[in-house]
Amino acid sequence: MGDERPGSAGEHDLQERFGTEARAESFYDDSMHESLTPRMQRFVGERILFFLATADADGRTDCSPRLGPRGFVNVLSSSRLAYPEYRGNGVHASLGNVEENPYASLTFVDWWESTVGLHVNGRATLHDDIPEAVDPSGTDRRKVWVSVEVEEAYVHCAKHLPRLGIESFDPPWGTDDEAAKKTGFFDGDEL
Repeated sequence: MGDERPGSAGEHDLQERFGTEARAESFYDDSMHESLTPRMQRFVGERILFFLATADADGRTDCSPRLGPRGFVNVLSSSRLAYPEYRGNGVHASLGNVEENPYASLTFVDWWESTVGLHVNGRATLHDDIPEAVDPSGTDRRKVWVSVEVEEAYVHCAKHLPRLGIESFDPPWGTDDEAAKKTGFFDGDEL
């Protein structure tokens, strides 16, 4: 990475406290990137799911999954991603946080093939349109585009990620159909 040591003062203090400075330095030197490598770009472009972590101006956090058809996260360059924000519950917790505090963390996990994860941290902005981005959902349910300027990217090792399977996955993206939105698990008085 650049001349400045990656990470926060808090993580550096804990590295010293727990005696992991050498391991951390090795990780910073070998695994952290200021942009997406070609392999990382392919990995992101093939995902159907990622987790988006944001915080508001006071540091209150939100972490929510984002799902879409393969290719819904557009790799516009090694340092820029964009994805369509589909209609949801109307709360806009993540997007509201981005409006107050642009820092965002996207975690892409592949439980189905490679069992690896990829962390992408950067600054997010909202756009009505990004001409070079494509929404492969085939719907008109996109509310806004989210663009992320990549500041760092690193791989999460596979040793603790289980291999899972998908029987089928073809959801009605951005639907308003109440029956399609509910499973019954968290519905009703037992919530």
